[in-house]
Amino acid sequence: MGFYDFKVKDIRGNEKSLAEYEGKVVLVVNTATGCGFTPQYEGLEKLYEQYKDQGFVILDFPCNQFGNQAPGTEEEIHTFCTAKYAVSFPQFAKIEVNGANESPLYTWLKKEKGGVLGSNIKWNFTKFLIDRKGNVVERFAPTATPESLEDKIKAIL
Repeated sequence: MGFYDFKVKDIRGNEKSLAEYEGKVVLVVNTATGCGFTPQYEGLEKLYEQYKDQGFVILDFPCNQFGNQAPGTEEEIHTFCTAKYAVSFPQFAKIEVNGANESPLYTWLKKEKGGVLGSNIKWNFTKFLIDRKGNVVERFAPTATPESLEDKIKAIL
C-alpha cells in the first residue's frame, strides 16, 4: 500500500481516492478547531494560496482524540474554518489517528515516519510532508509552524 492507494471520506462524507493528488506535493495535517494550535490554520491557508498553482495541496483531517478539541460535526468544523480562517484547501471527515479505530492512512503515515517521539501522534496539528511520488519526506511536530515548513515545501516543489 502506498499513499495513493488510500480512500478517505471528504468533509461531506463522500469517498475520495488519494490518487487524485498523484503528482502533487501534499501536506497531511490532523487538526482541531478548539486547540491552542488552531491559529495555524491561517498559516496553512497562506502556504496553500502561495503554492497551490505549483502543485501543492494541504489535506485537513479533523481529529477529536486530543482533549475533545474538535467536538463539532463536519459541517460545523468546515463552517468555522472557512469563516474564521478562509480555509480553501481540502477538508475531510473526522478521523482517529491513534488506537484501535485509527485511520488506515495514519497507520501507514506513522509507519513511514515514526518521528522522534515514537510512532503515535502526540497532538493535533502533526504534519506529514509527501513528495510528488507519494513518499513521506518528513514528519513535523504540532509546534512546527506552517511558516517554518515553507523552505522544505519549496525544495520539493
